[in-house]
Amino acid sequence: MHVPVAPSVHGLDFDTMNAARFARDPAYDGIFFIAVRTTGIYCRPVCRVRQPLTRNISFFPSAAAAERAGYRPCLKCRPESAPFCPAWNGTKTTVERALKLIDEGALDGEGTVEALATRCGVGARHLTRLFRQHFGASPIEVAQTRRVQRAMQMIAHTQLPMTEIAHAAGFASLRRFNEVISARYGRPPSELRKVRPHNVT
Repeated sequence: MHVPVAPSVHGLDFDTMNAARFARDPAYDGIFFIAVRTTGIYCRPVCRVRQPLTRNISFFPSAAAAERAGYRPCLKCRPESAPFCPAWNGTKTTVERALKLIDEGALDGEGTVEALATRCGVGARHLTRLFRQHFGASPIEVAQTRRVQRAMQMIAHTQLPMTEIAHAAGFASLRRFNEVISARYGRPPSELRKVRPHNVT
């Protein structure tokens, strides 16, 4: 799980991000995420948990990048509820289009990156490069993270049956839904519903 600390995230250096997380500055919420190597969990800058030692942390540009490195989402600050980072204005149209299609299910089921890229008017390699640049993760990894985020919002804020949540979030089956959520959060979806969301802003 140990990964080198990135020299910058969206142009921010380590010291700036470290100061922001100590201040729990809401201006940086969604701009970067903090991963703690000793716990295997990643958080938002505004998380109210006890601050980890600086030597134990890494910063990531997106939730997908943190999860790609093997970190689990914090159950207190709910990374899935962080605002979306606007730091990719240079390629905004293509990225926004791809994310909209992903949210509509373009990569659920049998969807492919090639088909998604074609719908965005670019090549698959270029789209993947854009996602790596702005999110530190591939389109497939971003889609998986956003699928989990949709599911977690419904688990926390609705009383829908888990089968309906799995379908609405874009999972191919209830079994796959249970597997992915359990792997990400270390407990099954039914137990996560008992954990009330926290207001951290």
